[in-house]
Amino acid sequence: MSEIALRTAVPADAAAIRDLTRAAYAKWVPLIGREPKPMEVDYEAAVQAHRFDLLHVDGVLVALIETVDEGDQLLIDNVAVSPDHQGQGLGRRLLAHAESLATDLGYGRIRLDTNKRFEDNVALYLRLGYRIDREAPIVDGFVVHMSKRVTG
Repeated sequence: MSEIALRTAVPADAAAIRDLTRAAYAKWVPLIGREPKPMEVDYEAAVQAHRFDLLHVDGVLVALIETVDEGDQLLIDNVAVSPDHQGQGLGRRLLAHAESLATDLGYGRIRLDTNKRFEDNVALYLRLGYRIDREAPIVDGFVVHMSKRVTG
């Protein structure tokens, strides 16, 4: 049985966050012809500005979620799961964790954005109760703005 642990990131985790994010998003590069936005972030700065929750399995970082408190709702800015651990429910577990954070903050809504071409992600979010609020054009396609009502 694997030991699963979740903890909040500290500045010293920035390099590991960057490496995991780059590995998790690499599969999308051929689909959209460029690196997705999370692959280009300065994680040293992001760890100072946003909350990162890190999921470890047997002491190894395998997934993370980055959230931003927007004052009236919580934004999920990044969900990344190591390619070797995708399809095991870790992303869903982190999304549920973010929903719990939102309710703890007293918010009734959580939101996220994704690339429309990431069809598997859009389908997952819809299955988990997110709805499409709108789509907006970006350089190479469309961003899908999604949200979900949450209750405590």
